[in-house]
Amino acid sequence: MIKNHYFSFGHLLHFSTMIPMASNLRRQLPRVQVLCRSVRAQSTFNHPSTTPCLSQLRFRQPSLSLDQHINKRVFTRNFTTSRTTMSIDVEHYIRTNGKNDPVWIHTDPYHNRPEFPQLNKDLETDVCIIGAGISGISLAEQLVRRGVQVVMIEARDVLSGETGRTSGHLASDLDDGYTEIAKKFGKDGAKIAAESHDWALQYVGKLSNELGIECEYRILPGYNVSQFVKGTKEHDDECQELKEECEMASSLGLDAKFVEGFKVKGWDGKPDQRDAAVFGRQATFHPTKYLNGVLNWLKRQSNFQCYTRTRMRGNTEKGVTVPVVDVHLGSRGVTVETENGHTITCNHSVETTCVPLQKLSLIAEMEYDRTYCIAIRIPKGSVEDCLLYDNAEEYKYVRMTECDNEWDYMVVGGCDHKVGKENEQEERYKELETWVRERFTQAGSVDYQWSGQIFEPEDYMAFIGRKSGCQNVYVVTGDSGNGLTHGVIAGKLLADQITGVENPWEKVYDPKNRNLTLLSKAPSILQHDLNINKEYKRLLKSDIQDVEDLGLDQGGVLNPMTKMPQAIYKDKNGKIHKMSALCPHLGGVVCWNHDEKSWDCPIHGSRFAADGAQICGPSNRGLKPIEVDHERG
Repeated sequence: MIKNHYFSFGHLLHFSTMIPMASNLRRQLPRVQVLCRSVRAQSTFNHPSTTPCLSQLRFRQPSLSLDQHINKRVFTRNFTTSRTTMSIDVEHYIRTNGKNDPVWIHTDPYHNRPEFPQLNKDLETDVCIIGAGISGISLAEQLVRRGVQVVMIEARDVLSGETGRTSGHLASDLDDGYTEIAKKFGKDGAKIAAESHDWALQYVGKLSNELGIECEYRILPGYNVSQFVKGTKEHDDECQELKEECEMASSLGLDAKFVEGFKVKGWDGKPDQRDAAVFGRQATFHPTKYLNGVLNWLKRQSNFQCYTRTRMRGNTEKGVTVPVVDVHLGSRGVTVETENGHTITCNHSVETTCVPLQKLSLIAEMEYDRTYCIAIRIPKGSVEDCLLYDNAEEYKYVRMTECDNEWDYMVVGGCDHKVGKENEQEERYKELETWVRERFTQAGSVDYQWSGQIFEPEDYMAFIGRKSGCQNVYVVTGDSGNGLTHGVIAGKLLADQITGVENPWEKVYDPKNRNLTLLSKAPSILQHDLNINKEYKRLLKSDIQDVEDLGLDQGGVLNPMTKMPQAIYKDKNGKIHKMSALCPHLGGVVCWNHDEKSWDCPIHGSRFAADGAQICGPSNRGLKPIEVDHERG
């Protein structure tokens, strides 16, 4: 699957000379070949400040982050001519990353999640973790067990980011394949990847058993089936690739074999099952039940504190501190600043976020994709409990989860695309449903459909380690479609680094070992800066010609090629809300996502609620509001 990867060379420019995105069509990263296969994403996000480009300074009213909207409790904006009241359920975006709810709330509703206060004072601690998804929670659990004082902050509610919108696969059968990983990191690096992911999926089972967490954890086989009809050249070629992958995985210590004439119990539809790569010792679970259980355990520990609706605004390290073996020693040289004006002074800070917080070299190393899931009813016990992957061009992945006494849910995900192709959601959901009904004729109703976001590093492996140029500030990003296992790996690896324990996994995951400097990227960035990306050019067309074109609860971009393009939303009461359509991160023109009712930036994946409030970085603030002269129904 070939995907477009964008990078703004404005990264290398002083922000005061930066021009609007409308004149920056030349900005592009090379196309890269990736196997982007899942919604298995990780944690949440938080964001330091950046300097806006000049075109953004025209707006009088400062943009509000989502938690500021909530704290005000009255969702209003003051314009010179009117005061408008929002009809959007802004509270919903505090709980999750989109309008559509994932299947996990069926048996684990939002109100089951542990509650934590908002930070209302300055603090000192050993380690500050920013982001309460699987990476942050896993790291907190590891550090607290070692006696480290931990403060975790989250911009919204716990598990409100991509962790709560995954498909719940725990796999050592990695999306990008060990043959490809070995080309990037050598066979030793591929072995580290295999060992670390195998450890992660087993650790989830061990910890859930130790803490008594009922989270549907179970060990399962994983099946990669061929997409082509048996007897065709395409089938033979793909099976050869699957055989080679099984051989490589087996040589790395994983349980993998190729099986001809493969069958899955319950697959009774017309498409034949053909052949498959079979991976043993895979796993699945209910992600929010598991992490709620870990959070409840953490909440009882005296050396753990958590604060929600507490957005990070800055994360700085002053000077250089001597590396410590005992984290309680050494100066508190890192300061985390929050949006409400409080500070957390600490020895170490960790950004356990879906995207790097303005770390430009890391942002340049990833592409940003939307991915889709449905939960469809299947008569209980009629389909084998397994992980299933269809290697079609529009990749699909499957697992089962609980529904009720008569039905299971088959959770089917895939159909990824680059952020910004925002008119394709219904087609993607329909494709997933059609795929199921063609193969499993007993399928019932589709009860849930939702989307998520994944972050694909060019070299397939997550970035886990010290921020470049920092001694005591760490990052976790780049889930590569395996965010749940990557998040658990990050917990152990970063806890080891912080407490001075040597860990061989660092060789593969640490960003400093992967030549990620902006200077080293400059030649290729300049080369591709000369080419106009046709896909992005297509996006820079008006969605609407006039506000009257909008239906209720709909949005659109007006005049995207001007210096001040407008993002316009008509709420359910017919009131008009106008914002700048320029993403505050680097000035990309956002697109309306009619499925999740959000504004999405196709450049680096920032996302905003319908009213412009920020919900996903790397942008650290919302869209700038524009004065509304009058309202139309």
